[in-house]
Amino acid sequence: MDVPLYLEPRLESRLASLLRARTFLHTLAGGLGSPLNLVLPDRIAENLDAFRAVYRRHHLSGGIFFAHKANRSSALVRRLAATEAAVDVASLGELQHVLGSGFVPDRIMATGPKNPQFLWLAARSGTTVNIDSPVELDELATLVRDYGLPRVRILLRLSGFCTPGVKLLTRQSRFGTAEGELDGLLKSVERHSDAVELTGVGYHLDTTSPAEKAVALEGCVKALDTCRARGFAPRAVDIGGGFGTDYLADGAQWQRYTTELTNAALGTRPPMTWRRHTYGLRNENGTLRGALALYPAHRPTAGAQYLDALLSLPAPSLGRPLATLLLENLYELHTEPGRALVDQCGVTLARVLEVRGTERAHLLVRLDANADDIGLEEHGVLVDPVLVPREARGQGPDAGPVTCYLAGNLCLEADMITRRAVHLPAAPRPGDLLAFANTAGYCMDFSADEAQQQPVARKVAVWQDGPADDPDRADASWHWCLDEQYWPYVNRRTKGPA
Repeated sequence: MDVPLYLEPRLESRLASLLRARTFLHTLAGGLGSPLNLVLPDRIAENLDAFRAVYRRHHLSGGIFFAHKANRSSALVRRLAATEAAVDVASLGELQHVLGSGFVPDRIMATGPKNPQFLWLAARSGTTVNIDSPVELDELATLVRDYGLPRVRILLRLSGFCTPGVKLLTRQSRFGTAEGELDGLLKSVERHSDAVELTGVGYHLDTTSPAEKAVALEGCVKALDTCRARGFAPRAVDIGGGFGTDYLADGAQWQRYTTELTNAALGTRPPMTWRRHTYGLRNENGTLRGALALYPAHRPTAGAQYLDALLSLPAPSLGRPLATLLLENLYELHTEPGRALVDQCGVTLARVLEVRGTERAHLLVRLDANADDIGLEEHGVLVDPVLVPREARGQGPDAGPVTCYLAGNLCLEADMITRRAVHLPAAPRPGDLLAFANTAGYCMDFSADEAQQQPVARKVAVWQDGPADDPDRADASWHWCLDEQYWPYVNRRTKGPA
C-alpha cells in the first residue's frame, strides 16, 4: 500500500466538536438525506469579530461587507444582520435576499455585473452601488432621473494600477475602469452630480499577492486625492476580498503532497490520481511544465491575519505603511471577505453507498452525492474528508489506513468527487458518513444543481449549547433547524430559533 499522504482538515474547536457528535450527524442525515449541508451561524459572527479587531489595531473605521456569493445560506446572512456587519451583493436575487434578512440599505453594497433590474432595486432601496464602468454609471443616473429617486451613493471600481519607479503592475481584471481613465470617469460623475454622490473608490483583484494589492491600495489613495482636488468629498477605499482560508491542519502535509504530485507528473513515482490527472502539470521529455492549478490549501497567513499583514506593508512608492496612508487622510477602509468570513462555518455530509476494489488495489467509494454538491476540487481545494462511522468500531479486518477514490452518484465517468487518491485512517463502510469540512466558502452550493434529478443538498443551521471541548456531551449539546427557519432573535441556548 502507498505511504499515506494525508491532507487533514484544520478543525477549530466548534467544528471539531460537531464532527465528534456522531449520533447527531447520523440522525440529521437519516432524516434529511444525503448530501446535507450544515452551517454554523455563530462562527461567522466570531470571524467578523476577528476582522474588526484588525481595524481597531490599526485605528481604522469602515465597513466589513460579507461577499454574499460565497454562500447563499439564510442563517448565515441573518446572523450577520444581527451584528454591525455590512453585505456585498452581486445579483438581484442576492439584494432581495439580504433586504428580507434584516439588512438596511445603509449596510448593503451592490457590486459585480448589474442588469437593469438589479440597478433599479439598488437605486430604489438606497443601496450603495460600486460602479464598474462609465456605461453602468450612465444607466444608473438615467434610472434615478426617470423615477425621481434620491441621489445614489456610489464607489468607483478601478483597475490596472501601476507605481512609478517600481516595476510592478496589478494583473488585468475584467472588472473596473483603468486607473489611467480616471479623469474621464470623474467627468461623467460631474455630469451626473444630480443623480449620484461619490463616496469612494476601490478595486477587485483575483490574486493572493500582497505586493499587487499594496500597489492597488496605494493607487486608490492617490485616486481619492485626485477626486478631492476636483471638488468631490469621497472618504472610503474598498479593497475587496481575497483574504483566503487555511484549510489544512499541517503545512508539512501540503508540502509533502505537492512534492509527490510533482514527482508523479514526472513519472518518478506511481500515479496519485484517477486516470493520471495532474492538476495542470505535465512532463515534456523529462522536464516539468505547466502550473499547479490548485488553491494553496495551507495558508499560514489568511483571513483577518492577511488583512493585518497587508495594512502593515509599506506603500510601494510613498513608503509609509498602508494603514498609515489611510489614517493620514482620515479615509475609511471597506473590505469584502467571503471565503474568509465563512471559515469553519460549514460541513457537507455524504453517505457511503458502496465500497469496492480497483485494479490498483485501492478502494472506490461511491457516495450519495456528486461533485457539484461538494465543490472542493472544482475550486482547487484538496483536503481529506472526516470519516463518521455509523457505529463505533474497534479493530477489525478494515482497520488501519486505506487509499481510496471518492465517486459521485451521477451516471458520468467525470463525476469524481476526488480525482486524487484519498488516504483515510480506516476503510469506510456502507452507511457511514464522510464529512467534508469547511465547505461554506464557495464549495457548498456555488455550483449545485439537480442533474439527473438527483436532489440538491438541503441546508440546516446548527448551534451548540455548552462548551465546545466537552466530548462527553458532544451529541446532546448540538441543536438544529432548517436553514430558512433560523432567526437569531431568540435565545438559541434554551429554545432554538422559532
